[in-house]
Amino acid sequence: MMAEAGKTRHSRRTFEGEVVKDGMDKSITVVVRKKVLHSLYKKYYTRRYRYMAHDPDNACHVGDIVRIEECRPISKRKHWRVSAVIKKIG
Repeated sequence: MMAEAGKTRHSRRTFEGEVVKDGMDKSITVVVRKKVLHSLYKKYYTRRYRYMAHDPDNACHVGDIVRIEECRPISKRKHWRVSAVIKKIG
């Protein structure tokens, strides 16, 4: 079945987070913090998720706030890429 003209695929997931590790070549580790509602106690708590992201220019450093988006698998653990640097530190 062929896709109709003008139709696009589903949009990719995007997250904003802080760079916590940049020692690898063309790779960074980003921490994304989310508020989650506890199902029993109905209280919000913070969850932390760590994503490895592709940074082809090695432009991001520890402390930067970045936006990452989902992409094809680049390596075993890397399925995200940096789409924008929101705030540079230093």
